[in-house]
Amino acid sequence: MSDTPFGFGLPPEEPEDGDGKKKDPAGGGQGAGGGPVNPFAGFGLPGGAGGGDNPFAAMFGSLNPNDLGAAFQQLGQMLSYEGGPVNWDMAKQIARQTVAQGTPDGTKDASVGPSERAAVEEAVRLADIWLDGVTSLPSGSNTAVAWSRAEWVEATLPAWQQLVDPVAERVGTAMGEVLPEEMQSVAGPLIGMMRSMGGAMFGQQIGQAVGVLAGEVVGSTDIGLPLGPANKAALLPLNIEAFSKDLGVPKDEIRLYLALREAAHQRLFAHVPWLRSHMFGAVEGYARGIKVDTTKLEDVVGQFDPTHPEELQEALQQGMFQPEDTPEQKAALARLETALALVEGWVDAVVHEAAKSRLTGADALRETLRRRRASGGPAEQTFATLIGLQLRPRRLRDAARLWASLTDARGVDGRDRLWEHPDMLPTASDLDDPDGFVHHEQLDFSELDKMLGEAADGKPDLRKDDDKAGPDDDKGESDK
Repeated sequence: MSDTPFGFGLPPEEPEDGDGKKKDPAGGGQGAGGGPVNPFAGFGLPGGAGGGDNPFAAMFGSLNPNDLGAAFQQLGQMLSYEGGPVNWDMAKQIARQTVAQGTPDGTKDASVGPSERAAVEEAVRLADIWLDGVTSLPSGSNTAVAWSRAEWVEATLPAWQQLVDPVAERVGTAMGEVLPEEMQSVAGPLIGMMRSMGGAMFGQQIGQAVGVLAGEVVGSTDIGLPLGPANKAALLPLNIEAFSKDLGVPKDEIRLYLALREAAHQRLFAHVPWLRSHMFGAVEGYARGIKVDTTKLEDVVGQFDPTHPEELQEALQQGMFQPEDTPEQKAALARLETALALVEGWVDAVVHEAAKSRLTGADALRETLRRRRASGGPAEQTFATLIGLQLRPRRLRDAARLWASLTDARGVDGRDRLWEHPDMLPTASDLDDPDGFVHHEQLDFSELDKMLGEAADGKPDLRKDDDKAGPDDDKGESDK
């Protein structure tokens, strides 16, 4: 999988805790040997590698029949797609194939056995009991499931579709705009072909990325967003086994700690009804700010060799789609990053409170998972590859400290009441001054919601104002 996000250049500033290496912005303009790409190469035209008078010989002469058939089959799949901005059937197929190949350490996917399912169900049940004592939000999971990697792919694809489609839609629209405006009215088939290719290439890239991610996640909420079905806590026993290696913590404790995190996420997303749409909406707002370098796209299309459709996908991974540096784009990204930090910080705080006196390895596991999230672990890197967003809660520690301080100052109920309305939550600036936020007076939206409800019903209760009016008030009105 490419380090550079599909179709995206990296953000202008280096991500925190990254390796500090910057990508070569000119990578898309070079050939395999580092020299400039020859736009005529392989087409039998002047300057082309094939040369000669027969362009078909230059295009296909070096292929044996099997290779030629495979190339046209792949091209046919790309051109025949007529759905949305992403070919999700292709994405699913490639994700399943990637899972079947196993992880780099040689671990193959396997069906979950009865004993593993029972262990996960017991861990989630116990986790919910422990969480009852540290949060006022009730259980958010009706069932607990143990998934194989393939089952994780199947269950999370609908959420990936919701996350990725807005960005892919912008890319697909751009691919239809590379022709001059005066030609677009007569180039319908060509535009349709390019959009089909775009949908297929996104499907290939997403399928591979999701397949790789399936070999690394331990639950359905690893990236801080609810990827699985609502009210279903899920863990992956095979990946928990791999995660547990070399930690020096009993496997049962690790499973229970991860169950606490999964169950805490489920409570938050189940009982804060606006939270999911708020976070997914921030991703969509970010997508609307993507601009497209149509000049580079025109160059790529002009160099397209139909015998090597994968070359077009590789070329489109060289920074063609850049986030606009606008106030709207910055606001959408800041809103998403702050929401991620608050979600992960709250989960970190309540899980630590539930586990610290019960699990001997709680502190070590907390630090391990904090570093995994803050350093841009596999989940965050994969998502960045998909849509160019770094889903890292950069201020996880600050948010966790703020939630812990709120617990001390206002109690569990007072802390959790902040989730009732998005305007009651801490902002990015509040993370800079947690003490100021903890001790300043909070707005109470319950009376406002009641008044709005009465206004919507057309039945305002005016008797309260009448009762407050005294004799002097009546006299004053009569004297006017």
